[in-house]
Amino acid sequence: QVQLVESGGGLVQAGGSLRLSCATSGRAFGSYRMGWFRQAPGKEREFVAHISSSGISKVYSDSVKGRFSISRDNAMSTVYLQMNSLKPEDTAVYYCAVFRSGATYSDTSVYTRADYYDYWGQGTQVAVSS
Repeated sequence: QVQLVESGGGLVQAGGSLRLSCATSGRAFGSYRMGWFRQAPGKEREFVAHISSSGISKVYSDSVKGRFSISRDNAMSTVYLQMNSLKPEDTAVYYCAVFRSGATYSDTSVYTRADYYDYWGQGTQVAVSS
């Protein structure tokens, strides 16, 4: 069982920045692909970003590309989401998740699908005021 704990959320004005962290248990963190998702009130969970186990390959949703950056520290078993130029529409609960392991996929769109992630954190609230 993998446990994930997000932190770093809060209230920020539009144009501001936040850095989210996701601490992960388990010795195999360095082999995990990781993702960030978000869910706003009344909306479905939405893909934000994905990072490969090495940290070299990254995928972003169009809505955050150029503003958000995903990274990881395998020695600390932690994945980060740096969020800059925040907008009110970024307001949501942000979740980190561990991508399904044990298989490779030629279709990289699977990295954007919540049903391909096996473990989830409890989320951290981000609120952006206008």
